[in-house]
Amino acid sequence: MNSPAAATPGSSRIMSVDIFRGLTMLVMIFVNALAAVRGLPWWNYHLPADVDGITYVDMVFPAFLFIVGMAIPLAIRRRFEKGDSTFKLWTHVLVRSLSLVLLGLIIANSNKVDPQLTGISGGLWSAAAFVGAILLWNVYPRSPRRPSLNRVLRGVGLLLIVCLLAIFRRRTPDGQVAWLDFSYWEILGLIGWAYLSACILYVPLRKKRWAPVVLLIALCTTNVLTRMSWLCALRNLPDYIWPFETGALASIVMAGIVASTIFLDAAFARTFTEKAFWAMGYATVLFAAGWLLTPFGISKLRATPTWCLYCAGACTLIFLALYWVADIRHFTKWASFAMPAGSNTLLTYLLPDIFYAVCGAYLYRSYPVSGWPGVAGSLLFTAFILGWATVMTRLKIRLQL
Repeated sequence: MNSPAAATPGSSRIMSVDIFRGLTMLVMIFVNALAAVRGLPWWNYHLPADVDGITYVDMVFPAFLFIVGMAIPLAIRRRFEKGDSTFKLWTHVLVRSLSLVLLGLIIANSNKVDPQLTGISGGLWSAAAFVGAILLWNVYPRSPRRPSLNRVLRGVGLLLIVCLLAIFRRRTPDGQVAWLDFSYWEILGLIGWAYLSACILYVPLRKKRWAPVVLLIALCTTNVLTRMSWLCALRNLPDYIWPFETGALASIVMAGIVASTIFLDAAFARTFTEKAFWAMGYATVLFAAGWLLTPFGISKLRATPTWCLYCAGACTLIFLALYWVADIRHFTKWASFAMPAGSNTLLTYLLPDIFYAVCGAYLYRSYPVSGWPGVAGSLLFTAFILGWATVMTRLKIRLQL
């Protein structure tokens, strides 16, 4: 989630990537807090699965997937320029994917801890798990004086997570004692599987400029065929065997890779006019394809093809605007409030869960509010998390997988 945003080691940082990521993180924190507020217009919530349509809330998750895809070619190019082998690249991809899946499982199971069976409260278990994650994945300052200390801290973080997973116990709805619930990977886990799926397809064909477009079409076709019940057998396979599921989430990541080629590959388009022309044409094609596939529905919860294509098209146009403002006009001060969330995204994502684990969800959710006072409270909570992220980033606490 914090892939480098520099096209080459010596080039200037692509600010629009960080700004897009930071704004997405800001909106995600806000809408997650807003979910507890009642009495707002329908477009402030996720639409039910049986309703066709998209709200801005339904577009937050695909925006994350899209920017993950945009960062993949940059990150791969940078690793090879640093001298990494293909084996080392694949090791990095697997470790990053599984780390996201692990974090997703921790978050998804944090509210299912049985204190009597586990031996500690759910809040303490969650807080300790997040401490372990910070110790394990923090980017420690490079210093010849204390390389062993950094290894020790990472080892302590890993050991803490392993011990917490070992003692975890929950009760199923029928009263049975069970371990982790693998039925839902949470957002981070879903990003991890989608990232792995896109890399499996893209990395071997990365030198072929046509590959991302063909792969995007193939993933959208897989999603359509699944909706037609032709590929249900694949969807029922475990994620570690078939991480693509319906191809829906991976298609949004792949759409981001296509956009990365348009905006960030100088060999494809050099001037902003060329980039804007291709980007608007690309977005038009995505919207047109989505419109043609509307018989399959428009739903985030069902991950329909039209939802994927509409969100990818909208993200392309949003990034085009940000690219013009931040990287062409170099007007970036307006986005300074979101930059820590853009460059330290993983930590920012975990901060609300850390807050609930340490302080108790009742501090924020025990007083139900409705209407615009609830909106104001959600905005204040978002500002608090962004401020917290800024402070921790300045203290050199930064997570990167």
